[in-house]
Amino acid sequence: MDKTLAQTKKRRPAAARTTPTRATRADGSSTRTLILEATRRRLVEQGYANLNVRDIAADAGVNHALIGYHFRGKQQLVLAVLDEANTRLLDRQAGMYAAPTTASQKWQQARAFYEEDLNSGFVKLLMELMAASFHDEVLRAEFTPRLLAWQKLIEVAVDEFIASSNLKLPVSGRAISAWITWFWIGMEASMALGIPEKQGHQQEALEAMALLLRQAETAKTQRNRKRT
Repeated sequence: MDKTLAQTKKRRPAAARTTPTRATRADGSSTRTLILEATRRRLVEQGYANLNVRDIAADAGVNHALIGYHFRGKQQLVLAVLDEANTRLLDRQAGMYAAPTTASQKWQQARAFYEEDLNSGFVKLLMELMAASFHDEVLRAEFTPRLLAWQKLIEVAVDEFIASSNLKLPVSGRAISAWITWFWIGMEASMALGIPEKQGHQQEALEAMALLLRQAETAKTQRNRKRT
């Protein structure tokens, strides 16, 4: 056999071994994203109590030490997952409230957004972190302000609606925003638990509110017509 050909054949396996088995993750940003995505999947599918850093690292395809480097603990990791979704969804809701639509239309849009969040796993994620916060003081101290950000957003929207509608109400906008916020939280918890409509009546309650809003808008329109 030709000596040059034999040497070429011997070198081929070495050359093949230099090809990486998976894409190189050179920057911290992409590594962080992979970890967050893996954590979200595990959190939604298995819950906070069963969250394991080594499992997350295996899913993300990274060394588990990188999780500590990027997030410094389990609490900070899950809060980063929440923040990634929370910031985007709060902006989405703020845009909805600022849109030139009626209150009943905003309510129906909120229902559509809720279905999106239910299907994406965000509702389950929120419920998991809320449940974990009952017994984890460190997590609770960080989670509670993020939850209250939703109430604050609704409170601002309610106050703006009351002012623009020239409503004279016997209750404060704060009270109304609390009704709305904690109604949604309770409904989300019931649906996350799998309580069916025939027992929980969640969709019936949502539709009832939409009906009341439409009737109030119709009555207002009729009053305005009589004045003109």
